[in-house]
Formats: sequence, structure tokens, C-alpha cells
Amino acid sequence: MSGGLIALLIAAGVLVLLIGYVWITYNSLVTLRVRVDEAWSDITVQLKRRADLIPSLVETVKGYAAHEKGVFEDVTKARAETISAQGPAEASAAENHMQQALKSIFAVAEAYPQLQASQNFLQLQSELVDTENKIQASRRFYNGGVREYNTKIQVFPNTLFARGMGFTEREFFEVEDVASISEPPRIQF
Repeated sequence: MSGGLIALLIAAGVLVLLIGYVWITYNSLVTLRVRVDEAWSDITVQLKRRADLIPSLVETVKGYAAHEKGVFEDVTKARAETISAQGPAEASAAENHMQQALKSIFAVAEAYPQLQASQNFLQLQSELVDTENKIQASRRFYNGGVREYNTKIQVFPNTLFARGMGFTEREFFEVEDVASISEPPRIQF
């Protein structure tokens, strides 16, 4: 074999390896992007479920505490923000408002012992707790997918061509008000 043929075979082999690497990397980035989109969809499903439970909760509490109009308006506003949020940043801000609104409605409920004994209220409260747990699990899954996807885009040599192929980093679903979670909630029996 001549030296030119060997160089040509080596160049062809390198080109095949490079094309194979780009192909595999592209497909794995698409897979990760779809996984992140799926995880975001799971979050929106749980946020919608919670938003659907809120009107029932408000109506139940209204029956006992009709004069707490401001609390009900805050909950309704927070619910609307949650439903209309587009993307992790808006959803995070809406989530913060919803958490504050739910805290205030449960604070109102604590002032009414007969409400605390209502089976309907207890069931709604239980469903909300279950939904909150599902939202937290969905957020963890989403953020894990975003971490994996963003890392894949940013590592060398992927960073050289990933953005050129249309892959951009995604936002994490983060807590807007870190102070609100810095202390564990107080539970009184």
C-alpha cells in the first residue's frame, strides 16, 4: 500500500468517527430535550390539578369564614397566575404566590374548629397535600433532566456544535423566595 492510500484511509476513518460522534451526540441531545419537555409537562399537569382543587377548597372555607374576602381574592389571583404561567421562571414566581396564598387560607381555617372537623375540608386538604408531594417530585425529576441536558450541551467537545444545531440550555424550576423554605413549617396540633 502506498503512503497516500494509508493517509486517505486514516482520514476517511477519522471522518466516519467524527460523523458517528456527531450523530450519537445529536440523538442523545434530542432524547434529553424530549425528556425535559416531558418532565415539564408532568409539572404542569400537577399544577393544573392543584389549581382545579383550589376552587373547591375556597368554597368550603367560604362557608365558614365568609368575612375573609382578602384571603379568597389572593388565592384566586394566585390560582390564575399558576394557570397562565409560561415556562419555569413564571411558574416559579406563581408557585411562590400560591404557597403564600395556601398558607393564608389554612391559617384562616385554623381559626374555625368546625371547619377543621369538616370531612369535605379534610379530604380537600389531604388531596392538596398529595398534589404538593407530586409537584415536588415532578420538580425534582424536571430539574434532574435539565441538569443532564445542560451538562451534555456544555461539555467539550459538544459545546462546539450543540448550540449550532439548535440546542440551548433550559431553566431550572427554582424557588423564588429562598427565605420561605429556610425554616421548616410550624405544625400545631
